Amino acid sequence: MAKKQTNNTVTVEPAKGKLGILLPGMGAVATTFIAGVLAVNKGLAQPIGSLSQMGRLRLGKRTGKVNKPLINEVVELQDLKKVAFGGWDIFKDNMYEAAVHAGVLDINLLNKLKAPLSKIKPMKAVFDKNYVKKLNGTHVKKSKTKMALAKAVMNDIKKFKADNKCDRLVMVWCGSTEIYIEESRVHKSLAAFEKGLQNNSKDIAPSMIYAYAAIKMGIPYANGAPNLSCDIPALVELAKMTNTPIAGKDFKTGQTLMKTILAPGLKARALAIDGWFSTNILGNRDGEVLDDPDNFKTKEVSKLGVLEQILEPELYPELYKDFYHKVRINYYPPRGDNKEGWDNIDISGWLNYPMQIKIDFLCRDSILAAPIVLDLAIFLDLAKRSSMNGIQEWLSFYLKSPQAPQGRMPIHDIFKQLHKLENTLRYLGGHDLIHHLGLDYE
Repeated sequence: MAKKQTNNTVTVEPAKGKLGILLPGMGAVATTFIAGVLAVNKGLAQPIGSLSQMGRLRLGKRTGKVNKPLINEVVELQDLKKVAFGGWDIFKDNMYEAAVHAGVLDINLLNKLKAPLSKIKPMKAVFDKNYVKKLNGTHVKKSKTKMALAKAVMNDIKKFKADNKCDRLVMVWCGSTEIYIEESRVHKSLAAFEKGLQNNSKDIAPSMIYAYAAIKMGIPYANGAPNLSCDIPALVELAKMTNTPIAGKDFKTGQTLMKTILAPGLKARALAIDGWFSTNILGNRDGEVLDDPDNFKTKEVSKLGVLEQILEPELYPELYKDFYHKVRINYYPPRGDNKEGWDNIDISGWLNYPMQIKIDFLCRDSILAAPIVLDLAIFLDLAKRSSMNGIQEWLSFYLKSPQAPQGRMPIHDIFKQLHKLENTLRYLGGHDLIHHLGLDYE
């Protein structure tokens, strides 16, 4: 029987019972995630890419035999065999049908998982074509107000929890990128936001309705798209009121993952960057949605902010002040979920001599995103059991445009993000933090 894990500053409740993972948007990413967990539980595959399942954490000093247990030996995490999946989608296909349609996973693997996948059917979605113009869905909720839609989602959640006998829930947005929305008056306070729900404010997108419903019920929420979603003062306020951990935004998968790995290294060596040109092709539902300029702008803003924060051109004007950064995404149906990202990087070294770096990353978008969904769900549940609320900056490691508290700059450097994540896990496990300040601390 699991017991409370207590250290000097925090008590972590045990991960007993069943965890329900709710997913708004049950397309390629969600079905790849669900099928992957089922495959892992059946011993058909390994959870590669998931730190919560395969990662290790160094404890103590680098003397003698280094102590690096698995993360789930340092903090108690949810058992994957005690998880239930549910969610919403604008198409009524069950998860087997949706996974086959997505074309990410091999049909032979899917056929081995057909029975459990077929049992998972999406609930009717909150959807408005004005926010995602390229999609047409018929499996959609109808209500007079956005507040009524939020309450309908909350009713769905209550029914799912009861039907699946879940002890706790988390929600991870896996839906499409919505049109670009800037923070406005309706987002500034919870009172203004709830009034906006009643008045059908155009500045409240469907992802915000899901976020509101989850956070109102105290359910941890993560946003895997560049939409504002929970990244507004009103929902941060609500998260603190309901003691709910939140994280966002935009899964860090392909090209941006490479930027957050490479840019810190170039900066660490004080190498100048004159230009960074990035272009992508992909053919899945995400590519189709991003073919619309209004939706692409949301993604573009998310992608462009990464280098500026890492390189800090205002502090290093000789190296980065005038560097050119361009991002393009092109919808190319033949490629499907197999995204390709090209980067051309023009750099300068000693005495301003020019050099170039070329990257061609032929990646699989949903294969990279699926373990992120898993880790965000598992770690947000840990945060909830540890009474952590509001923005979980330690989960920025997984996100392209990390949400940060008001007045703080987000951290994009993946190595700094990893250090923060690992120290948070050490803290929750009751172990000393690692500071790298000298031999006595290492």
